[in-house]
Amino acid sequence: MLLTHYAKETLQRIVSTLVNKNDEIHNFIDMLNHTISNVQVNSSNAISELDEEFDGLYSVLHEMKGSMANTIQQEEARKIQALQDQLSQCSRALEGSEELLELAVQSLDIKNPVDLLEAARQIKDSVTVASAFRLSLKPKVSDSMTHMMVDFALEKRMLQAVKFLPVPKAPEIDVAACLVADNCITISWRMPEEDSRIDHFVLEYRKTNFDGLPRMKGEQHWEVVDYIKATQYTLSGLKFDTKYMNLRVQACNKAVAGEYSDPVTLETKAFVFSLDSTSSHLNLKVEDTYVEWDPTGGKGQEKIKGKENKNRSNTASPKRSTNSPRTSARGSRDRFAGESYTVLGDTAVESGQHYWEVRAQKDCKSYSVGVTYRNPGKFDQLGKTNSSWCIHVNNWLQTTFSAKHNNKAKTLDMPVPDRIGIYCDFDGGQLSFYNASSKALLHTFRTKFTQPLLPGFMIWCGGLTVSTGLQVPSAVKTLQKSENGLGGSTTSLNNVA
Repeated sequence: MLLTHYAKETLQRIVSTLVNKNDEIHNFIDMLNHTISNVQVNSSNAISELDEEFDGLYSVLHEMKGSMANTIQQEEARKIQALQDQLSQCSRALEGSEELLELAVQSLDIKNPVDLLEAARQIKDSVTVASAFRLSLKPKVSDSMTHMMVDFALEKRMLQAVKFLPVPKAPEIDVAACLVADNCITISWRMPEEDSRIDHFVLEYRKTNFDGLPRMKGEQHWEVVDYIKATQYTLSGLKFDTKYMNLRVQACNKAVAGEYSDPVTLETKAFVFSLDSTSSHLNLKVEDTYVEWDPTGGKGQEKIKGKENKNRSNTASPKRSTNSPRTSARGSRDRFAGESYTVLGDTAVESGQHYWEVRAQKDCKSYSVGVTYRNPGKFDQLGKTNSSWCIHVNNWLQTTFSAKHNNKAKTLDMPVPDRIGIYCDFDGGQLSFYNASSKALLHTFRTKFTQPLLPGFMIWCGGLTVSTGLQVPSAVKTLQKSENGLGGSTTSLNNVA
C-alpha cells in the first residue's frame, strides 16, 4: 500500500510537471505564431516605406530631369535665335551684293568714257558702304552642347552604396563633464564614433536613494526628455529631495532608436532645512524659510507659534534629507531674549559639505548669518561667542560689513552683496561666505568643529529669506580647491566692543 501511494504521488507530480510544461510550450507556440504574424506585418510596412522612399527619389530625379531638360531647351533656343539673326543679316548682305554685281556687269557695256567713269565711281562708293564687306563670316555661337552634359558617376556610386539605416550605437556619458549645482544637472555625452545620420537624442532620468547601477526593484519610473539635438542637456528646477539621480541616453536616427548608454548615477544630496519658529526670539516672525522683524513682540502670530507649530515641529517633512539629522529638542518661545534677535535652522550639520543662501530685504537695518553649536545662551548673539561664526551687516547710520567669531570682528572692505552664500565643510573645518551672484569669496573661517552646527540668523528691522536644498556651485568648489592648495588660514579678528 505504501509503495502504491508513493508511486501515485510520483505520477501526480510528473503529470503536474508535464501539464505545466505543455502549457509553457503552447504559450511559446502562440508567441511564435504571433511573432511570425508581426514579422509579416512589419515586413510589409518596411516594403511600403521603401516604396515611398524610392518613389520620393524617383520624384526628385524626375523633377531634376525636367528642370535640366528645360535648361538645355532654353540654351538651344538662344543659340538658334542668334544663328537665325546672323543668317538674316547674311541674306540681306548677299542680296545687296548681288545687286551691285549685276550693276557692275552692266556698266562694263557703257561706251562713253565719261559715263563709264561716273558709273565706276558710283559702284565703288556703293561697295565701300555695302554691308557684305562689314559682315563677320564666323558663327556667333557654336553648335556644341557639351557644356550641358551631366556626369552622374558619383551619384550612381552613392546610390549603389545606399543600405538600410544601421541601429545607432549607444552614447557614452562623460561623467567628468557632468555638473550638479543649484538644483540643476547638466549631463554631457558623446558618440563612440561619428554618425552623421543621428537625428536626435533621448534622455531619461529618475531619482533614487541608491548609489551605483540602477535597481529594478522599488525604483521610480523614468522621466523622458525627447528630441535633444545637442550632446548635452541641463535639467533645471529640480528639488534634490533624494540622494542620487540615475541618467541614461539613447541616440535615434530617422528609422530606429539605439541602445541606451550605460546609466550613470550622480549624487544630488542636498542640505534642506527650515527656520525653527520655536527657537526664535519673540520679536521675530518666522514662516518656514522667511524671518521678519516684528516690533509687536509676536502678538500677531500667536496662532502661528501655537498649536500649529507645535504639531509641525514633531512631524518630519518628507522632503528632508535623510543625512541631515534633526535637532532632538525644541526650545520654547522665549528661546532667545534681550537683543539676541535670533532664529536657528531646524536641521543640524554633522558631516559633509553643504551650501545655502540668504537674501536680505533692502531696508534691513542689521542682520547676521552664520552657524552656531547647539544650545547657545539665551542672550548670546552670533559671532560674540567662541561657539558661533557669522557675517554681520549693519545699515543703521552707515553700512559696515564684517566677519565675527569669539567676540572679535574683521571688517570686510567690499560691497555688501544682495545674496550671501554659506558653504560649510564640517569634516574639513571650514566655513566660507560668498557673494551668491558672482561666487566671489567674502571670508573664510577655519577651525575644527567639535559639535553639530545649526544655521543661525539674527535680524533687526527687516527680513531674511533663506534658500536651501542647493548643491555646492562649481565656482565655489573651484575656489575651495584653490584655497586649500594655497593653504589659506583664518584671518585674525579684532575685539568687538
